[in-house]
Amino acid sequence: MAEQRLSRQELIRRRRRSGFVGRRGEMNAFRENLVRDPEGDDYQFLFHVRGNAGVGKTSLVRQWEAVAREEGATTVYLDDSVHSAVEAMEEIGERLGRQGLELRRFDKLVATFRQRDHEAQSARDTQTAAEDGSAAQPPAASLSGSVAAQVGLVGLGMVPVVGAFAGAVDPQQVAQGADRLRAVLGARLRSHDDARLVMDPVRGLTPVFLEDLAEAARRRPWVVLFFDVYERTGPVLDEWLRDIAFGEVHGVLPANVQIVLSGQGRLDARSWGDWLDLVTEVPLEVFTEEESRALLALRGVTDERVVEVVLRLSGRLPVLVHTLAQARPDSAHTVGDPSGTAVERFLKWETDPSRRAAALALALPLQFDEDVYRAVAPPEAAEQYAWVRRLAFVTDQAGRCRYHDVVRAPMLRLQRTQSPARWHATHDLLAETFSTWRAAREEVVPAAERWGDTAWREHRSNETYHRLCADPRGALPQALTETVRACEHGSGTARRWAQLLAQAGTDTTDEGLAAWGESLTAASRDDASAVMAILDALLARSGMDTAGQLRARVVRGRLHRRAERYGQALDDFTAALVLDPQRGDTLMERALTHQQMGNTEDALADMDGAIRVHPDGAWNYVVRGRVNLTAGRLTEALADFEQAIELDPEQDWALASRAELHRAQGRYQEALADLDRALGIDPEYTWAYAERSRCLRQLERWDEAVHDMTRAADLDSESGWYRVHLADLLLDLGRHAEALQEADRALADPDEDGPRGRSWPYTLRAWALHGLGRDTEALSDLNHAISLDDGHETAFAMRGWLLWEAGRLAEAEQDFDQALSGHTPWPWCLAGRGVVRLYAQRYEEAVDDLARAFTVQFGIAEAEGEIARPLVELVREQLPTNRTPITAALRLGALLTHQIQWPGLTRQAGSVLALRPNPRLLASGLRLLRRIVTALNDQSEGGDAQRTAWSLRLLSPILRILAPRGAPTDRELD
Repeated sequence: MAEQRLSRQELIRRRRRSGFVGRRGEMNAFRENLVRDPEGDDYQFLFHVRGNAGVGKTSLVRQWEAVAREEGATTVYLDDSVHSAVEAMEEIGERLGRQGLELRRFDKLVATFRQRDHEAQSARDTQTAAEDGSAAQPPAASLSGSVAAQVGLVGLGMVPVVGAFAGAVDPQQVAQGADRLRAVLGARLRSHDDARLVMDPVRGLTPVFLEDLAEAARRRPWVVLFFDVYERTGPVLDEWLRDIAFGEVHGVLPANVQIVLSGQGRLDARSWGDWLDLVTEVPLEVFTEEESRALLALRGVTDERVVEVVLRLSGRLPVLVHTLAQARPDSAHTVGDPSGTAVERFLKWETDPSRRAAALALALPLQFDEDVYRAVAPPEAAEQYAWVRRLAFVTDQAGRCRYHDVVRAPMLRLQRTQSPARWHATHDLLAETFSTWRAAREEVVPAAERWGDTAWREHRSNETYHRLCADPRGALPQALTETVRACEHGSGTARRWAQLLAQAGTDTTDEGLAAWGESLTAASRDDASAVMAILDALLARSGMDTAGQLRARVVRGRLHRRAERYGQALDDFTAALVLDPQRGDTLMERALTHQQMGNTEDALADMDGAIRVHPDGAWNYVVRGRVNLTAGRLTEALADFEQAIELDPEQDWALASRAELHRAQGRYQEALADLDRALGIDPEYTWAYAERSRCLRQLERWDEAVHDMTRAADLDSESGWYRVHLADLLLDLGRHAEALQEADRALADPDEDGPRGRSWPYTLRAWALHGLGRDTEALSDLNHAISLDDGHETAFAMRGWLLWEAGRLAEAEQDFDQALSGHTPWPWCLAGRGVVRLYAQRYEEAVDDLARAFTVQFGIAEAEGEIARPLVELVREQLPTNRTPITAALRLGALLTHQIQWPGLTRQAGSVLALRPNPRLLASGLRLLRRIVTALNDQSEGGDAQRTAWSLRLLSPILRILAPRGAPTDRELD
């Protein structure tokens, strides 16, 4: 049966029920756009509605939202309750979920972010609470808004310090990098995924948000996102919205997702300038007289004298036309004198005194619900809440109501000037009401979680606002200290408090408060630097009490430290310690600054002081232990780790750190025991798996080592750094195809701060490609690695080997020279340069390089006469007639000596023998190999014992492979 179509009369009734008139051109333009193909050139996907306050922007976008829903779209409407891109994404996700379009992966990831952010705060919370003298104090830090990535993601051990690359990396630098990131992020961030998510949540969350939004958009004709009151939210959303609408840095926006912005001014050309031609501007002016008369007629106001008064009083501003029409005055005698106060315009025809009093009282709170209404409304108006909600100048969203600014401002002015005493008393009443609700919330929300709790934060901000309105000068110092606290919890929270002070300054007309509000609001406009700018503004003026100044110095110093502005950080921490020399957290912050500057002694002195002030903080002992470990003070480091574990047996960071120390001292079983304990506490502790893999590698339990590093890589799946380590381990084991696969996966991460922005992963992939015979691609990767870091010795050494094989001897020697220029002689690199010089017929230089390689690597005292010179003479004699097999053998030697396991060795050796080397070459080579084995067995204590054992393990099967091949014996050759 065909669906019955709506009648014209029903359509008219629907239009009348909406109460919306006028703006036909704007309505038609939006409706017509919805029927176009989203992929067509004429489809407009970004609208910007703009106009002065009261001109009807919100009413228009609400009508657009209704039209979109009628056409089958899913819509989301956001106002100025969001203060950051993260909050905007959360709100969009939550509201789409109510409509059956859950963003499951995003919801899971944002929950992880909130949890990790909380854990990072909690890592310092106990110490901070002790410093403040009360465990009920708010937490010390919110890393999501204030952590700057002053350390690369090499932090959690993500640099090559073992295996074939040993000797090419400074272990002191490695340890410092790990300490820095750990100290910055606290003990609870287990992986680079966590670290990157907490340090830069917008970058971490937006790609997943866009992927889930695309999935939702596939299930609906359109998804329309409305951002109202954009004059307030634009400064923090501009860059993010521009990037998702026009850029590809976070991913792509589905074609059927439409964005509508609505605010008072034009879009900021600094953010949108290159794209303004793709924005559809919808400027709104006051109603025409025809539109005003139509609205009045719809409301039943037809008396011409009344209409003339309304037109004159309202100036045809839509919100005022609607407000004055709402009471439906129907005769000339109700018009009265049009010269009354502004407030009289809004309540002109309301004759019930209790309703008028209630309407005036409800202008005082920033927003209200029924609970707030009952707290402030006069008793005789206790049941008039429904009436207030229906007033034309009241907007109601999810039970929260607010007055239009055009109406609220004169109502506040009237009450402030008519009765200052009643103004003060009512604001005091509201402050105490919100204080009571805040205290009740504190009964169920732990201290560490309060600033992240929306209900608690709203009660606190409303309480602060009303205290400022009641007593601007008396309440200002505490409000400024609260603003510092807000800065510790991200730019969104900091901006809320800045705007709160600005609003209170406007509403009270107190010059001092208004100046503070203007200064802090101006500082908060740039989302990327809002927290630092607000702190600068707070410390640039007088007005904060000592506690506020101290806190601001510590928070700003921490931000300077994380941005590697160490001098400024030291200035702030030192100034804070002048205010209170016994602040343990400040001493620890200054200690970390000294440590990151390389001032180990100063760092340890401040850490000692922090521990004297707060001797029961396990975290402090772990940090000091890490610094001692970096400084080579292993006994002191061990004592610190053990003290931390005694204070907190669940301190898994201390357990993993002690394991690292045990491994460095060769106590692998003890290290494994500590790591097992750490993983028992946290089964997903990524660093512990990676550290255990390194221990197992030293114990030559290869499969288990690969298993644990694979587990670490899977847990840290997004960043790719542990996958780089896995590729390194697989290369050590000679598994080139698997190493290439893991390197490819790591480098697939588009983040330029991840593996693709560093040299090391490209060198690994290059050597894997070389092992698979894909030298052209390998050389390309090595060129790129060197372009990223022209001091990377490994990349130069690898390229030297490839250039030698390609016959580019001069370039190869330059690369080996570069690799050897600033480092302890590296045997693998010395051998490479010796081979290049041998092929260049510079035989004495070749002998020298090869002799040094064997001496440094194995401690062979007579390396020159026993090994290097015979090798050079043999190659010199045989190279003219056996160039191909000699080159293949040396190439294979370079590969095999870069490994500690040799799968496929028989096949590889066979491939060299298949080139039919001269029998004399083969026999002389065998004799030389046996001489090397003898020398290794007789080596002094000066060499690398582990490398010697591996070399003997390699040479034995090679001798077995070569000996039966029919090569003449030494006696036959003689």
